[in-house]
Amino acid sequence: MRLTVFWERMTDHFGPGYADTFAHDHVMSELGGRTVHEALDAGWDAKDVWQVVCTVMNVPREQR
Repeated sequence: MRLTVFWERMTDHFGPGYADTFAHDHVMSELGGRTVHEALDAGWDAKDVWQVVCTVMNVPREQR
């Protein structure tokens, strides 16, 4: 998954005002105790990060 697609999905789900805030502030144990930004910066694949976000935040299947 390209980062542009990842951020489009984040914005679609969380809204333009909250997507980056969530990605910056929400620490998830499934990402090794990292935020979305930290996981991406550490080299995690955007698709894997998106799957974690979907699981943790109960994103509906049709939006995954």
